[in-house]
Amino acid sequence: RGTTYYIRAYAINGLEVTYGNAMEVKTLPAIGGEFGNFVKINGGTFNRGSNFGNNIEKPIHSVTLKPFFIGETEVTQSVWEEVMGVDPSFNYDCDNCPVENVSWLDVQEFLKKINEKQSTIVYRLPTEAEWEFAAKGGTNGADFLYAGSSDIQSVAWYKDNSNRKSQPVKSKSPNTLGLYDMSGNVWEWVQDWFNFYKTDALTNPSGPLNGSSKLYRYRAWETDRKSTRLNSSHSANTRMPSSACK
Repeated sequence: RGTTYYIRAYAINGLEVTYGNAMEVKTLPAIGGEFGNFVKINGGTFNRGSNFGNNIEKPIHSVTLKPFFIGETEVTQSVWEEVMGVDPSFNYDCDNCPVENVSWLDVQEFLKKINEKQSTIVYRLPTEAEWEFAAKGGTNGADFLYAGSSDIQSVAWYKDNSNRKSQPVKSKSPNTLGLYDMSGNVWEWVQDWFNFYKTDALTNPSGPLNGSSKLYRYRAWETDRKSTRLNSSHSANTRMPSSACK
C-alpha cells in the first residue's frame, strides 16, 4: 500500500483557509463519492505533554514526527451511516455533526470497511503524538490554550456554548493548519494504548504494543474551559462507547 492517511474526519469539499502555514490538501475517493479533505502536516519536533493537569500529561518530553496527512474535521454522522449502515450518535438528527457514542473497536471496524474498498491508501487513527502535534499547529504553532486560539469561544464547542450537545463540524474557527474542532465538540479516539509518559526523547512513537485501555484526546461539548485544554488526555476500554474518530 502507499501513503498512510489518518482518519479524523469527513470534510465538506473545498478548503478555503488561506492564513497560517502553507497547506497541501488531497481529496480522497470514497465509497459513494468523495471522502473528504486531508491536510498535510509537515514533520518536525515538538514538546509533548504538560506540567499542568493530571499525571498522564506529565512529564513534558521531546517528540519527532515524520510528515503525515490528517482529516480536516471529524467523521460526520452521514459518512459513518453510509459506511456502517447505522448512526449510533446521541445527537443523531444532525448529518453534519461528528459521529459519537462509538467505541475504539467500532472505529476499527469502520476503518476496515473503508480500507477494503481500495488498495492504494491506508486509513487509520492518528497516534496520540500525531494528534497533539497537529492540534498545536505543527512546528510553527503558537502557545495557545486551545487549538488555534486562547479564546475558547472562537474555536471550541464546550459546556457554556454547546447547548449540551454536539454541533456541526466547521462551525467554529480552525487552527493554524486548517483543522477544525481540535478543541471541544466531541472526544476523539487515537490509535495508542495508554501508557504514562517518560522523559526520553521519541521518534514517531506509537505507544505500547498492548494494554488494557486506549487513549482519547481533548474534551467535548459537556466539559468546562479548564478541561478543554490542548493537553487534556484520557483513556477508556476499547469497548466503551465514547467519542468520535479522526
